[in-house]
Formats: sequence, structure tokens, C-alpha cells
Amino acid sequence: MISFIVALVLLIVGYITYGALVERVFGIDTRRTTPALAQTDGVDFVPMSGWRIFLIQFLNIAGLGPIFGAIMGIMFGTSAYLWIVFGTILAGGVHDFMSGMMSVRHRGQSMPEIVGEQMGRGMRYFMRLFSIVLLVLLTAVFTSGPAGLLHGMLPSLSLPLWTLIIFVYYILATLLPVDKLIGRFYPIFGAALLIMAVGIGGAMLLGHAADMPEVFRASDIANHNPDGYPIFPMMFVSIACGAVSGFHSTQSPLMARCLTNERQGRRIFYGAMVAEGIVALIWAAAAGTFFGGIDGLNLFAQTHPNTASDVVSTISNDWLGIVGGILAVLGVVAAPITSGDTALRSARLIVADLLGWEQRSVRKRLLIAVPLFVLVFVLLQVDFAAVWRYFSWSNQTIATIVLWTGAIYLARQHRCYWICLIPAVFMTMVTTGYIFIAPEGFDLAPQHRWVAHVIAAVTDLIATCGFFWWLRRQSKEHA
Repeated sequence: MISFIVALVLLIVGYITYGALVERVFGIDTRRTTPALAQTDGVDFVPMSGWRIFLIQFLNIAGLGPIFGAIMGIMFGTSAYLWIVFGTILAGGVHDFMSGMMSVRHRGQSMPEIVGEQMGRGMRYFMRLFSIVLLVLLTAVFTSGPAGLLHGMLPSLSLPLWTLIIFVYYILATLLPVDKLIGRFYPIFGAALLIMAVGIGGAMLLGHAADMPEVFRASDIANHNPDGYPIFPMMFVSIACGAVSGFHSTQSPLMARCLTNERQGRRIFYGAMVAEGIVALIWAAAAGTFFGGIDGLNLFAQTHPNTASDVVSTISNDWLGIVGGILAVLGVVAAPITSGDTALRSARLIVADLLGWEQRSVRKRLLIAVPLFVLVFVLLQVDFAAVWRYFSWSNQTIATIVLWTGAIYLARQHRCYWICLIPAVFMTMVTTGYIFIAPEGFDLAPQHRWVAHVIAAVTDLIATCGFFWWLRRQSKEHA
């Protein structure tokens, strides 16, 4: 219990202190007119109240990530606590704040356009393609996955019918003005997801505090992964949305188009990330507690292929009863749906930015969205479970690129770029090492994994030297 409480306090203190530092380094201007007010179009640029934007942002970036990722991460041991806490404060919060506020400063543009302005045309094209592919892929997975779960709970409706219902909802959420559907229902789902986490956390502290895993206990923090994969870099990719996630940078511009004052930025972008970190911390602790320890959780995983969703359902029903069962449905069904719809909406906006098309016109929205709908529908016919495993790595790769972009942006503004540079350097090591060690990558044998770390270190050194070479050149040009 001590580790959990300390971690929880650190997350809150991190928001208050480091979040304020990041805000000051960025240099918010409360007198600057935001895109929501300057470019109001009634579709995507729609002014909203701060509390509503926070809940929408929280649900946009959360989905299943802080639940499923945390459950998979704690299987490595209580080192997951450390990554959730320090990853959220030093990397995830910075990443989300920078991606949201850079979008505010760039007329609400999507992240590929911002990356292109800071890192050049080649990176713009890469990020456009990479982001659209990932968002369409995520939409397809978050259509078929929830459809299968709903069919299992209500088999009277066929799987194709459930798929069609979810897909039709995605179409509406992609095309309708942001305040008509997303703006009305997301705050409810976001609040429910927070209530679910608080309920699980309360039940754990009140009834199972003595059984909670601890960081200072050697048997808990050690690597428990039964497959023998190392904590670094595997755990740092498993826990993405609960620490740092590139998917967030595709979502933050959605809400950057709704802010009415830059002072809302820290609460909405950095604050939603910390809230997600708290949710991840609760579920990591709950999963490590409920099954009699982390080894017990790994044993449960060996007999339950759908490990994360089964863990959520089992814990929720046992600790929270009937209400927990209802909230479990929210966690494993509604959460992915509310990530799938905004993923498709983000894809539409990225394409719109690419083409320079305003989105006030329904016809132009349809011209962009219909091909995306067709692509998602085609992907729904394909069994791409193996391909989906690449999403975790791709997700963290986007986060790495955005952090490097943030460092360049701050350097251009003559501000403290270290708040982005340090996590960018770290995540470069993580993503490079992961693709060489992971089963979906080169899957190096245990005795050869040192090669992955060497390659990661060399890649990191090249990237860092390149940054400082660019910085020196910039200084000479402006001397």
C-alpha cells in the first residue's frame, strides 16, 4: 500500500509542480486569441467550457490504454509503478501539453503539419502517412473488438450486426460537429471511467491493502515476465497510454480547436495525462493485488487468452458487484469505441490539413471521410491480429518524434528545450531497442539482445548529436 500511496501523491504533486514548470517554459499567453475563437466553423473549431474539454480529452486519450496497458505492464513487476509515475510526469504530460499547445499556436493544425514545420518536408510526409495508417488501423480494431464483446454479452444480435451498429456510429461521430455527439456524450463516459477507477481503488485500499505489491519488496519489483523478455525496453512499450503515448498527439489537436484561453492548456492536456496515469496506477495495483501477487496474475494470464479484459471483468464483478459489472462493460466496450471514433475523426482532419480543405462544407467532409470509411470496412474483413502488435511500437515511435519536435520548437523559441529533449532521448532508446528484441520485430535471442542495446545507444547518439549540430547552426545563422 505504501508504494501505491506514494506513487499517487507523486502524480498529483507532479501535476502541480512540474506541470506548472512546463507551462512556464512554453510561455502561455492568456491574451492570445485561440483557434476556437479566431476560426470558429461550427464543426471542428467550436468553443467549449474547460471542464467539458477536459473530460473529452481524457476519454479521447484513455480508451483501453491505461487499463489494459497497465495490466500487461505490471506483469513485469512493480517497476511498472515507477514508469507510470515518472513517465507520466516527465514524458507523457510534457508530450501531451506540447502537442496540444503547439497545435493551438499553429492555428489548430494536426500533428503531421506541425512536425513538418519544425523538422522539414520529409518528416511531414512520413507523419501524414504513418498517422493516417495507424488511425485507420486503430479504428478497424476498435470496431471488431467491441463488436465481438457485445456479441458475447448479447448473442441474440449477430456479430455482423453489432459491427454495423458500431461502424454507423463511427460515421456519425466523424462527420457531425464535435459538440453534437462527442461533446455531449464523452463527458458522461469520461466521468464514468474516472468513477470506475475510484471505485476499484477504494475497494482495494479498504479491503486488500495488506496484499498490494510494493516497490521496495525485491520479490515484487523483479522481472516476473514468464516469457523472459527484459523489462527494458518491453515494459516501456507495454505501458503506453498510462505513461507516454503517440496516439495522444493525434487527439490533442481535436481539443486544441476548442480551447477558449491558453490558460486551459495545462489542466486539459497535462492534467488529462496525469488523470490517465492515476487510472493506470490503480489498475496496475489492482491486477497485482487481486490474484495473490504478480506471479498469480501471470498464472491467470496463461489460462486466459483475453487476459486484460478478463482481469477487468473479474476484478470489477468481485470488488464492485453488479455496479462493477456495468462499469466493466464501460471499460471493455465503451472505452475502445470512444477511441475508435475520434481516431477516424483525427484521420479526416489530418487529410483535410494535407489538402488544405476547410471542413465547414458537408460535401468536403464526405469527400475525405468516405474513402476512409471504405478502407476501414476493407480492413474489417482481414485477420490482422499479428499486424496489430506493431501498433504498440508505432505508437511509441510517434511519441518519440513529437518529443523531438517539441525540443526543436522550444529551441527556436529560445526556451528550455531540455524538458522535451531528455524524454525524446530516452524514448529513442526504447523504440529502437524494442523493435530488435520484440517477437514482432527481429526477436533477437537472449544471448544476442546486447546487440539491440548497442544499436539503440548508437542511434540515440546520432540523433542527439544531430540535434545539437542543428542547434549550433541555428545559433550561427541568428548571430
